[in-house]
Amino acid sequence: MHIKDKLAEAEKTGKAIFSFEFFPPKTAQGLQNLYDRMFFLNRLISSATTDPSFIHNSLGMDRMHDLGPAFIDITWGAGGRLSHLTCEMVGVAQSAYGLETCMHLTCTDMPREKVDDALREAYKAGCTNILALRGDPPREKEKWEAVEGGFRYAKDLVKYIKEQYGNHFDIGVAGYPEGCEDQQDLEALMDHLKEKVDAGGTFIVTQMFYDVEIFLSWVKKVRARGILVPIVPGIMPIQTYAAFLRRANWSNCHIPQKWMEALEPAKNDDAAVRDIGRGLVTQLCQTILNAGIMHLHFYTMNLAGATRMVLEDLGLAPSPSTPTKKALPWRQSLGLNRRAEDVRPIFWKNRNKSYVVRTQDWDEFPNGRWGDSRSPAFGELDAYGIGLKGTNEQNIKLWGKPESLMEVANIFVRFLEHDLPSLPWSESPITSEADAIKAELVDLNLRGFLTINSQPSVNGVKSSHPVYGWGPHGGYVYQKAYLELLVSPTLIVELITRIKRHPDITFYAVNKAGDLQTNAPSDGPNAVTWGVFPGKEIVQPTIVETISFLAWKDEAFRLGTDWARCHPVSSPSRHLIDSIMENWYLVNIGEHSIYAFPRVNC
Repeated sequence: MHIKDKLAEAEKTGKAIFSFEFFPPKTAQGLQNLYDRMFFLNRLISSATTDPSFIHNSLGMDRMHDLGPAFIDITWGAGGRLSHLTCEMVGVAQSAYGLETCMHLTCTDMPREKVDDALREAYKAGCTNILALRGDPPREKEKWEAVEGGFRYAKDLVKYIKEQYGNHFDIGVAGYPEGCEDQQDLEALMDHLKEKVDAGGTFIVTQMFYDVEIFLSWVKKVRARGILVPIVPGIMPIQTYAAFLRRANWSNCHIPQKWMEALEPAKNDDAAVRDIGRGLVTQLCQTILNAGIMHLHFYTMNLAGATRMVLEDLGLAPSPSTPTKKALPWRQSLGLNRRAEDVRPIFWKNRNKSYVVRTQDWDEFPNGRWGDSRSPAFGELDAYGIGLKGTNEQNIKLWGKPESLMEVANIFVRFLEHDLPSLPWSESPITSEADAIKAELVDLNLRGFLTINSQPSVNGVKSSHPVYGWGPHGGYVYQKAYLELLVSPTLIVELITRIKRHPDITFYAVNKAGDLQTNAPSDGPNAVTWGVFPGKEIVQPTIVETISFLAWKDEAFRLGTDWARCHPVSSPSRHLIDSIMENWYLVNIGEHSIYAFPRVNC
């Protein structure tokens, strides 16, 4: 979705929205480590790291998504030195995290062919928003110079993008309320801004500022010049006193005297500076919102804490009573050709990125009431992002060294009790959806049935329900009870015998070797979640079906084997977990009718 449309909707409804800036690490290894934090961050809390500031401040895309930003943008290094990392991050943000992403693109040291490469990569990633900038000169150069065959001004870059891609990309441009490094003439900068917008820029993102009166005065001048596109104010939260001064000096922005009087006495106390800065930045943001500008763009510096606190003070952060609204029960991908995707197998409920990676080469995706997810082949298991996350040391610290089945079961119970943030088959903590059946799940695990996925039966709750709701306002959602678990070979025959006594229950059971047993009437999909909404056909976004389950089987046993390999070859833990993976069955159990099991009613 184009950013200009998101901004227009916010202005129309009067509902404030916000966005974050993200930058790539300087090396590919740094990016890989960052991704590991993104996927692994929640499980690190009190388990795999002793540095609480790392937990509190690291801003992974998962946490960004959960805060509910309207979009993120990702910066572009001078000359595109980190261009491969920027392009990769855009692809991951769009596809795996479903984050609407705006890619920075600069003129600095960028010949036309490099610009073409960048735009092509953005297009392939499903990105539809570009922030077109002239850019700063490289550090080794004192003065900015255009590269041969490149672009001298941002307006030229804007024109070129429009010529090559028409309206595919929504193009943002930069605004400077207090001047920029090599141009302090505000009238000249206003002329340049008008030229950039006339060339095709559809929204303006400003340089950071701390004096809100200067910003609001500048906005009036922009409007008086006939520039009517939306203006997005750039907000820099305060982390430390030294960083606050350094960034203000770098951007040449004025610091109000009362800010200095408040911060300077606490300059040697980082916690106090963050707390004082939180109040000052919150007040700045509230003044902007009160002036009718309904979007805030945070320069996070890849740190979560200060930004999150400001959003909480503004009442913009999601909470248990006001969760982020979900269009579907699972996180949507915004990758190329995936925006219309509306059917997925339930098996990847807790491993969203893995599903996206394994289906990234599909030409089309299952859609409609009974979308067929069997036609394309699932990707192989050797792609990055599919195996178990974290180092051996981190995983042992998290899950311990189980030497008996009861110790393994207790790991699963601790996860259900919110005492562990993840399992090998679930990258994030268990959600409140499981509360309705938690007692039963705990009991199953204590009896030796290891549960890895589940959902309770839900009978027509409102789509606005804080736990089970999804989809448009005014609808009702339903789901069948579903359970997925690992079952010992000594119990599988008795379990199947008992299931077969109940015609309303369907099961699939398979071991690592691929020996499948099922009582499903066909290989076709069976919806386990659906919704009814005003003026729409019934939406059935989550299914169970045979081919997908067999693809998931390979991944599920691979994850368990990865867990075993965290332990030394001769250790009891390695032997125990390997034995479970080699001999046990992966079983899923579902109901034909939502009345087969106890349910959550409307």
